[in-house]
Amino acid sequence: MSRKDFTVLLLLAFAWGASFLFMRIASPELGPVFTTELRVALAAAALLLYARITRRQLGLLRHWKPFLLLGALNAALPFTLICMAELELNASLAAILNATTPMFTALAAWGIRGEKPGLSKSVGLVIGLAGVAVLVGWSPVPLSGKTLLSVLFSLGAALAYGLGGLYATRVGRDLAPLTLAAGQQLGAAVILLPLAVIFAPRHLPSAAAVYSVLGLSLVCTAVAYLLYFYLIQSVGAVKTVSVTFLVPVFGLMWGALFLNEPIYANTLAGLTIILLSVMLVNRKPRPAAAPALDEQA
Repeated sequence: MSRKDFTVLLLLAFAWGASFLFMRIASPELGPVFTTELRVALAAAALLLYARITRRQLGLLRHWKPFLLLGALNAALPFTLICMAELELNASLAAILNATTPMFTALAAWGIRGEKPGLSKSVGLVIGLAGVAVLVGWSPVPLSGKTLLSVLFSLGAALAYGLGGLYATRVGRDLAPLTLAAGQQLGAAVILLPLAVIFAPRHLPSAAAVYSVLGLSLVCTAVAYLLYFYLIQSVGAVKTVSVTFLVPVFGLMWGALFLNEPIYANTLAGLTIILLSVMLVNRKPRPAAAPALDEQA
């Protein structure tokens, strides 16, 4: 990986790590559904404007059905679930729980495509569950029904990302990255619009909530997806997945710096165990050794 690609990787982790900070600020004021609607709608508008400026033809109407499903699985549902979780959980914990996405992707690939995880991935899945247990159970913060439900929301978001990622690999084979990014956000915005009208806030948001929504939509979604698809094209999907290791680290850092969120021993222990799980789940199996040729006499 070149220095430029590594810099882009860090910027992507920076942006996606900050998204948990912004959701933690905006969702209590605006509500999870309305926060997500603003996020995807503004991101879609920014990506469409970028396509217009660069004179790209996206052809979104030809693929509107796949984009609705992709937007639901890969944006509307997980974004909303994380916002719901962060009504109770802090940004650091939500970011770390979201690092279980590769684990759920492996499970989804096994259940849908019949791709058996193998020994390394199987061990990684078990370790990932242990990491979640340490992160949630071994904590000085008392557990309540709301806390456990919020943890389930976070894990549900990770599962949705896993399903969305599998679907994106199927429908995005012949589509440009910018088309996928814009179509996904636009599809999510259309799906969430009726609910956003129903759950619209009845008061003006604070300046902090407004800035958080702008950062969430423009930096953490529009720009981040352009960086993500650039890396996919430049270094491939396998190396791009390494961003999974960095996002919870940045999420932990932003939560501590800007929200004064405490860092407990179980937080670091759970983070370490979950990252080990991610490493094992993403480990490429070694190719089988070729049979040795007999030496000719």
